[in-house]
Amino acid sequence: MSKLRLPLFLVFFLCCFVGNFSEAVAQGKVKDLFKTKSPKIQYVRPDTAILIKYDEFPDENSDADQSIFFNPKKELSIVSEDTSELDLGEQHIVEMSEEVLVDSTWIRIAGYYAIWDTRNINPYRMDGRQLKDTVDIKLYDPRSNRNYKMPLVETPVTSHFGARSGRWHYGTDIDLNTGDSIFAAFDGVIRINKWDGGGYGNYIVVRHYNGLETLYGHMSRTIAQTGQFVKAGDLIGLGGSTGRSSGPHLHYEVRYQGNPIDPENMYDFPDYLIKGDNLVITSALFNYYNRSKSSSSAGRRTSYHTVRSGDTLSGIGKRYGVSASQIARLNGISTRTTLRVGRKLRIR
Repeated sequence: MSKLRLPLFLVFFLCCFVGNFSEAVAQGKVKDLFKTKSPKIQYVRPDTAILIKYDEFPDENSDADQSIFFNPKKELSIVSEDTSELDLGEQHIVEMSEEVLVDSTWIRIAGYYAIWDTRNINPYRMDGRQLKDTVDIKLYDPRSNRNYKMPLVETPVTSHFGARSGRWHYGTDIDLNTGDSIFAAFDGVIRINKWDGGGYGNYIVVRHYNGLETLYGHMSRTIAQTGQFVKAGDLIGLGGSTGRSSGPHLHYEVRYQGNPIDPENMYDFPDYLIKGDNLVITSALFNYYNRSKSSSSAGRRTSYHTVRSGDTLSGIGKRYGVSASQIARLNGISTRTTLRVGRKLRIR
């Protein structure tokens, strides 16, 4: 058998390789050549950045911020002024003498529907401080099948009616989980079912047979529709955190002719009950107007959003109920500007 003869340069290469390999093995520098390389794992810190920082007070153009009239220029008379021919959308201000049957009770339409506005929370233009009479409202009467219902199954209060952070809060905030059932407080008719991106979010206003109106804000979904008759305890919507809200809760208001009343004048929320079967309304209930008017001139706190991957101006604007052009204007950028992740954008 003939001997295998290798070229001289290949013999030299093999000798060098074997020598270097032996030295590397001796020094422990050579790893197992057949061992699978472990994938490199990149650990990422969770995103704990605050995405938005603001208080829950409404914007200047929101329904909430436009729902108070401190000094109306002119009293509205439903008898002498018939504006039903004007182009006011769905607003109708008329004097009528017919009666309507509401759950087996005849009620004069002039008293129940005198001002029926499905867009504005307060179309009445009545300053509660000027109220001269004492109004005694019957809240519920089981003998007449007029009952009441707490707005939620549980009513832990998270924020009270009154001054808060230099502004006035016209309702009581009650804690809930998104999707919780929200109930009509008394018998009545749905007057408003609307979206308010700068304030209440999805909200409903119910006009009740007893002369009060209740408002339910920040709902994830409204169920009852405008013009629908509801009984106390009927499901009208589901809890959420829409509009100008920092977390799931129900913003609950009680109003008389558009003037907010502290709900805790009527309710004992911790004990889950209403305090009595009647409510006496006098001008003294609205003296807080003097304080709230002065506090409304306080500086408005701004709102910011921290840009995350995939954010666009239009998407951010839709989330907070503002336009992309407004965000661009507040931040001195163009609507076509590329957003840098981590940048804080002023929203309001």
